[in-house]
Amino acid sequence: MANEALETIVTMLRGANIAQGTSIQEMRAGMEAGSAATPLPDDVTFTPVDAGGVPAEWNDASDARADRVLIYYHGGGYCMGSLNTHRGLTARLSQLGNLRVLSVDYRLAPEHPHPAAVDDAVAAYQFVLAQGTAAEHIALAGDSAGGGLAVAALLAIRDQGLPLPACGVGISAWTDMTASGNSITEKADVDPMLGDISGLQLMVDAYVGAGDKKAPLASPLFADLAGLPPLLLQVGSAEVLLDDSRRLAERAKSAGVDVTLEVWEDMFHVWHVFAEMLPEGMAASQELADFVNARLG
Repeated sequence: MANEALETIVTMLRGANIAQGTSIQEMRAGMEAGSAATPLPDDVTFTPVDAGGVPAEWNDASDARADRVLIYYHGGGYCMGSLNTHRGLTARLSQLGNLRVLSVDYRLAPEHPHPAAVDDAVAAYQFVLAQGTAAEHIALAGDSAGGGLAVAALLAIRDQGLPLPACGVGISAWTDMTASGNSITEKADVDPMLGDISGLQLMVDAYVGAGDKKAPLASPLFADLAGLPPLLLQVGSAEVLLDDSRRLAERAKSAGVDVTLEVWEDMFHVWHVFAEMLPEGMAASQELADFVNARLG
């Protein structure tokens, strides 16, 4: 790890320990506080909207095309995160992709356990369809739990017989509630955010509870992935959720899905958030935007 900016960020993340709080409430407060100082671009307009009964926010860069939409589901272990915590990232994606981004404030656990988040994710998609945007001009994306949620939403959309969006994207996607990937232990020492998985275990208990941790819409890794649109999975080599993306890519490919897996060397969980400081964060964000645009037509 020769990158000075990367070393600085990793040191900061190790000290913050946002995902290692002793309660959901503490982790929520830590995540909100950690994003409070994120600078926002002047040329992006943020507009609150009721997306089919789900609170959401349009992110519109000054040159965003009105007929191209990226629906974004924030990360936070299904228990924390908000429009506020991810506004810097969603605004940047609107700029880089020259498209509208609908950021979705889906319901959180433990107040609203699985499948509330999936229901809200699909409702937001139906809202965009109802606004007149064609399915082939819509993409779904998310990070961490939001990345898993994007895949789960694709599964639910397929199973409900709705027209499928053009593609889906997962950034450091959390796709396995059972924590069965080898990277959970192999990457524990190098992951500055989730190395101690006690926080993940707390979130699993809140989101799934006594339910089936292998249920397809909770853990898309174990789902039948056949028929899904093209997928882009971006993940860092220095995170415990590395195998959540690698194994999902393998299963998607076996099911006939057009899947692109990008493993970014030395990158940590959702490094895109630090794009203003970290060149790799900006480069990965641009590749995401390019992938989406190439499939929106």
